[in-house]
Amino acid sequence: MRLLAFPLLILLLLAGCKSQDPAPDNTREDPADAPTPNLDDADGVDPDGIVSAVGTVRFFPIEGGFFGIVAEDGSEYLPQNLAEEFQEDGLRVRFRARVLEDVMTIQMWGRPVELLDILRVTGNQ
Repeated sequence: MRLLAFPLLILLLLAGCKSQDPAPDNTREDPADAPTPNLDDADGVDPDGIVSAVGTVRFFPIEGGFFGIVAEDGSEYLPQNLAEEFQEDGLRVRFRARVLEDVMTIQMWGRPVELLDILRVTGNQ
């Protein structure tokens, strides 16, 4: 019986090793080879932390009230320097802004940004 058990044990061990899946391929593409997004055509943040988007200025009546921008893709931005002339709920704008990574706000809404450029969007723009 022992002579039969030993070969069966070896056979089971070998079969168990053979049925394992190969190791997953953890290789990644080189980020330098990734296409650079065209920020004129789509919302997005470039490698320098600049976002370029079209969105709508919204007023939120919480925490004392504040204005934010909701981009067409649903991203939420909290401008720290929105000029009074753009503080109009429902105003469509095209903007470029620097994302402020190490900034916390009492609003706790959206990504804090510093506006670099902002324009009203009229008609087909």
